[in-house]
Amino acid sequence: MSFDHSGAGPRPLGRDSTAPTFFDVVAPRTRVIGTGGYLPEQVVTNAELEARLPTTAEWIKTRTGIEQRHIAAPDEATSDMAAVAARRAIEASGLTVADLDLIILATSTPDSPLPASAAHLQHKLGADLIPAFDLNASAAGFLYGLTIGDQFISAGTYKTVLVVGADLMSRVIQKDDRTAAALFGDGAGAVVLVPALDDGRGILSSKIQADGMLASLMQLPGGGSAEPLTEERLAAGRQYLRLDGKKLYETSIRHLTSYSMQALKAARLTSAELDWVVPQQGNLTIVTTISERLGFPLEKFVLTLADTGNTQAASIPIALDEAVRDGRIQAGHNVLMCALGAGISWGTMMIRM
Repeated sequence: MSFDHSGAGPRPLGRDSTAPTFFDVVAPRTRVIGTGGYLPEQVVTNAELEARLPTTAEWIKTRTGIEQRHIAAPDEATSDMAAVAARRAIEASGLTVADLDLIILATSTPDSPLPASAAHLQHKLGADLIPAFDLNASAAGFLYGLTIGDQFISAGTYKTVLVVGADLMSRVIQKDDRTAAALFGDGAGAVVLVPALDDGRGILSSKIQADGMLASLMQLPGGGSAEPLTEERLAAGRQYLRLDGKKLYETSIRHLTSYSMQALKAARLTSAELDWVVPQQGNLTIVTTISERLGFPLEKFVLTLADTGNTQAASIPIALDEAVRDGRIQAGHNVLMCALGAGISWGTMMIRM
């Protein structure tokens, strides 16, 4: 779905219905004109996990809010999923692949260590010889990508930037890891960014951060330069995801609540002026706590996690695309996005669609 590009009037800006002053309004530099998402066809339900792992379907749903997750086909790679979501976003924008100036792919599960999966994505889209690169900020990767795209556009370097979040988590999870198997799924989401008009719509603020002291909370230790894979490391499962769920939970609540308030303040908005929150689709308990601390009703959170699980960098753009296409998020709506993942890395963003 695309938005009206004419610049004809979103609702009045500022804190009330009167004409805003200069100090009431943040002038966006970059706006979203198209969204797209993709989920693989295969679905794994909680009941299926219960049949093969020491857990129950009800326990998973109660603790996480997740009921099923989508799993990529054996011949499907991260760049394949990214290409589908990207094509849908480009189509929704009303532009063509030839209009793209830059491709940013946020992923922590690339097709291979080299080259960047963005190069494969560029080729699969049939894009011209434009820059394309990967970035790895785990679940926060999409917000990192939007922030970088905003900088390129505001500097006047590029006019049309494709930002994609895609992760194929099922390939990095041990089959008997009941926690990770319950939490994660595969998917991709994308947006097209262009310069903002003088209508107040676009990216109002972004906050990205990282804390390497907490890197051990979520990691895939084997396969890099620190731990090249050997038979011993493969046997020990060093190529699979490891996480400290309890500490990640506590850290997520602390940082996402605090930085969401900072993003609101930087956009010169309050919770009362929010229309929607699109959080990382990781855990319903985390989302509920953020809702309570922000003082913003849970029914105004865009949630897909029951159907998708945590798709990492794809999580927010998939949810954003769904809410745009079903009409919940409309032109002029104030939307807060927030995510935290490995690194640890986290980010928040305020955007007026």
